[in-house]
Amino acid sequence: MMANLFDQFMSPTYLGIPLIVLALGLPWILWPSPSSRWLNNRLITLQSWFLNRFTQQLLLPINTGGHKWALILASLMAFLLSMNLLGLLPYTFTPTTQLSLNMGLAVPFWLATVIIGMRNQPTAALGHLLPEGTPTPLIPVLIVIETISLFIRPLALGVRLTANLTAGHLLIQLIATAAFTLMTTMTTVALLTTSVLFLLTLLEIAVAMIQAYVFVLLLSL
Repeated sequence: MMANLFDQFMSPTYLGIPLIVLALGLPWILWPSPSSRWLNNRLITLQSWFLNRFTQQLLLPINTGGHKWALILASLMAFLLSMNLLGLLPYTFTPTTQLSLNMGLAVPFWLATVIIGMRNQPTAALGHLLPEGTPTPLIPVLIVIETISLFIRPLALGVRLTANLTAGHLLIQLIATAAFTLMTTMTTVALLTTSVLFLLTLLEIAVAMIQAYVFVLLLSL
C-alpha cells in the first residue's frame, strides 16, 4: 500500500527515457514572451504585473547592490511556481517533489551568496557568525552553532520544499481514495470527504505558491 502511494513520486519514463526533462521544460513554454508593443494583451499584462510586484516585494529588504539578482530570482520564482501548480493537475509529475532537484537548486544559489558575501564584504559576512553583545564564555559555542546553521541552510531549503509538496500530494491521494471507496457504501460520508478534498486542494494551491516564494525569499536573505 505504501509503495503504491509513493510510486507517484517516481520519475516517469517512456521507452526507458526519463521524462523529467520534459517536466522541467514545460513551465517555460507556458509563460508568454514579452512583446515590444505599446499595448500588450491581458495575459502578458497580468504576467508583467505579477513579476513586477514580486520583484518589488522581494527586493525591499535588500540594498541597491543586491538588485542585480532580480532577474535570476524572479526567474527561479516563476519556475518553481509553475512546476508546483502544474503538479496539482491529474496525471502529472511534480519535479519539485524530488529532493535531488531541490538540492540542485538550493546548493548553487546558497554557495553563490556565501562566496560573493565573503569576497565583497568579508567582515560583515563573518560578523553574522557572532551576534553583537554575546557574552565572552559563549563566543566559541555560538560561532560553532552559527557555522553549522550556515551549512545546514541549503539542506533545510531543499527538504522544506520537498516535504511540503510530498505531504500535500499524499494527503490528496489518501482522501481521494477514501472518497472513491466510500461512494458506493456511504454516500453521505463520501460527499463530506469530497468537500474536504476540495478544501485541501485549495490549501495545496496556496502551499504551492507560498513554498515557491519562501524558497526564493530565504535564498535572497
